[in-house]
Amino acid sequence: MKRATEFYHGSAASHGGYVYYYSTDLNQRWGEGTATKDQIWVQPPGTPTVGMAYLTAYRATGDPLYRDAAVDAARALVYGQLASGGWTNAIDFDPRGTRVAEYRNGQGRGKNNSSLDDGQTQSAITFLVQVDELLQFNDQAIHQSALIALESLLRAQFPNGGFPQVWTGPVEPKPVVEAKYPDYDWRTQGRVKNYWDMYTLNDNVTGYVADTLITACRVYDDDKYHAALKRLGDFLILAQMPPPQPGWAQQYNYEMQPIWARKFEPPAVSGDESQEVLETLMKIADFTEDSKYLKPIPDAAAWLKHSLLNDGRLARYYELKTNRPLYMTRHGDRYELTFDDTNLPSHYGWKTASRMEQLGRMYTRARNNESLIPKLPASELAEQAERAVARLDANGRWTSRFEGELMVGQLKLPLGTEYLSSQVFSDNMTALSRFVAASSER
Repeated sequence: MKRATEFYHGSAASHGGYVYYYSTDLNQRWGEGTATKDQIWVQPPGTPTVGMAYLTAYRATGDPLYRDAAVDAARALVYGQLASGGWTNAIDFDPRGTRVAEYRNGQGRGKNNSSLDDGQTQSAITFLVQVDELLQFNDQAIHQSALIALESLLRAQFPNGGFPQVWTGPVEPKPVVEAKYPDYDWRTQGRVKNYWDMYTLNDNVTGYVADTLITACRVYDDDKYHAALKRLGDFLILAQMPPPQPGWAQQYNYEMQPIWARKFEPPAVSGDESQEVLETLMKIADFTEDSKYLKPIPDAAAWLKHSLLNDGRLARYYELKTNRPLYMTRHGDRYELTFDDTNLPSHYGWKTASRMEQLGRMYTRARNNESLIPKLPASELAEQAERAVARLDANGRWTSRFEGELMVGQLKLPLGTEYLSSQVFSDNMTALSRFVAASSER
C-alpha cells in the first residue's frame, strides 16, 4: 500500500488531483479525452475516487502518508469549485487552459454549470465532507467548500424533491405532480433543448445524491440534510410510472412526463435507471427508518423481471405503454428508433446486466432491518488482498493492458498497450485497506 501510494501520489498526481488513465511513463494523461498536466478530473474515477482510497487506507492504518495524500486531493477539489457551488467534470489549473471554468476562487473564467451527471458534484462533496470530518473541521478552506457545496445542492432541489442534471443557481419552484405518460406523440413532439434543467435520473443522479446527503447527515447531524433526503425519496415515489410499466424514466419534464434527452435517448421507461432507483429507495428507507420508501419496490421488481430479454439482460429503454424493447440505429449524425437490436451504435449501453437477484437479497435485508450490504468473509478479503499484492510491480504500479474494450472516457489505444488506471489503483488500495482493517479487528 505504501509503495503504491508513494508512486501514485508522488508521481501521477498533478496539483494533488488525478485523471482516469496514464501511460506507463506518465507522459500521457487521459480523462474525457487527452488531458494536460494542469488538468485533473472530478468525475469518477477521478480525483474524489482516488482520494477516497487514500482516506480508506488512513482509517485502516493511521499512517499520515495516506492522510496527506487525501488532503492534497481535497485541496485540489477546493480550487476547482465553481461559483455556483458545485463542480463540472474537470478542473484546469491553467487560467488560459481549454477546460477552465468560473471557479469560486476567482481564478477561472467561462461556464458556471454545476453538474450532477455521472456523480461529478456528488463525489466531490462526499469526499470533502469526510476529509472535513477527518481534520475535525479545522481546515477552513475545506470546511467552507463542503458547506457551500451542500447549500448549493439543497438550493438545486425542486419542491417535489427531484434534482436537475445541471444548475447555475437556485431552481425555480414547480408544481408537485405524479408521473404520467405523455398525452402527445412523443416520437415527433415534446423535444426540449434544456432537458438538463429538468428532473433527471440518468446515470444514477439520485443514487449519488442520496449517498451525499446520507454522508452529510452523519457528519454534520443537521436536520436540513435529513429533510432533503426524505424529499428525494418522496420524489422517487412520485416519479414511478403508473401501470403497465411501474418503473422509472431517465428524464422527466416539469409535468412529470418522460421526455427526450440527447437525440439517442428517447422518452421511455428505463431498465438501468429503474434498478438504480430500487437500490436508492432501499438506502433511503434504511437511513431514515421509514418503510414507505420500500412500497414502490415490489411492483417495480415484478415489471423488471417480466421485462428481461432472452439473454437475461434488460433493455436500456422500453417503449411507453407497449413495453417493447426500444433501440436506435445510426446513420451519420442521425438516429432512428427501432425495435431491432442487430445494428446498435457502439457508443452507448443499449442493454444492461440484470441485478435483480442482488437487489432481491438487498430488499429482504431491508425488510428485516438488516445491513443492506453484508460484510465480506475474511477469506474473500484475503483473496482480494493477495491478488492486489501479486499484481503490484517493482515500481509500485498496477498496470493494465488495453484489450479493445470501451473504457471510461472512451479511451482507445493500440491492442496490448499497457496503461495505468485510477479505478484499478483505487480498487486495489481499497481491497488492501479492508483486509488490513479486518485483520486489526481480529
